[in-house]
Amino acid sequence: MQIADEIALVTGGASGLGAATARRLAAAGARVAVIDRSADAAAEVADEIGGVAHAADVTDEAAVDAAFAAVTTALGRAPRIVANCAGIGTAARILPRDGTLPIDSFRRTVEVNLIGTYIVLSIAARAMAALDPVDQDGARGVIINTASVAWQDGQIGQAAYAASKGGVASLTLPAARELARFGIRVMTVAPGLFETPMASGLPPEARAALEAGLPFPSRMGRPDEFAMLVQSIVENPLLNGEVIRLDSAVRLAPK
Repeated sequence: MQIADEIALVTGGASGLGAATARRLAAAGARVAVIDRSADAAAEVADEIGGVAHAADVTDEAAVDAAFAAVTTALGRAPRIVANCAGIGTAARILPRDGTLPIDSFRRTVEVNLIGTYIVLSIAARAMAALDPVDQDGARGVIINTASVAWQDGQIGQAAYAASKGGVASLTLPAARELARFGIRVMTVAPGLFETPMASGLPPEARAALEAGLPFPSRMGRPDEFAMLVQSIVENPLLNGEVIRLDSAVRLAPK
């Protein structure tokens, strides 16, 4: 599907992978809506790329629905391209040394990363299904979700994060199969170690140790490299129902 002149919506679009995706889609000619919990941060990215911004928490169905409605009104039609980049990273052992059980943290992680993704996916699919097809294949849109390599090789302390991202990965194929009759594709990108706000606080020695474990290239991924893959997924009509690892061939050690 072409990107130029289409409407794109990016959740978590105010920073990291989401901001890079918003910038790349705008550079390719899309009119981009930046959705984020922070209205000010979303507006900053939107102003930079000539897009629109809307504040919404992806766990709030009504807020996401309102964001889609506002974007449709502002840009003239519903988005055909949706990149689900909103998420949180958490670290907690199942049995911490202090004896507490981090069940609330687990619940919150799943709520944001998995349920939030599903809320955006379902609202996006409803909006796209009402659009006219854009080509002879009957394409109406594409939804790209974000998992993590942790869904396959999560480390100690990543039980909640790995479970939430594993849910996103497992959602991909059944969602793609169901939405195929509407001409809507569903894909998931599972990034490895990337230069994001979550990684920015790492001590130099921890960063060096992580990068040493990356086969090639032996460095953290750049957010625009994630965005490059998003662009390729949008443009290639045969990419559907799959999870793509973007990870320098890394396999995470237990800890």
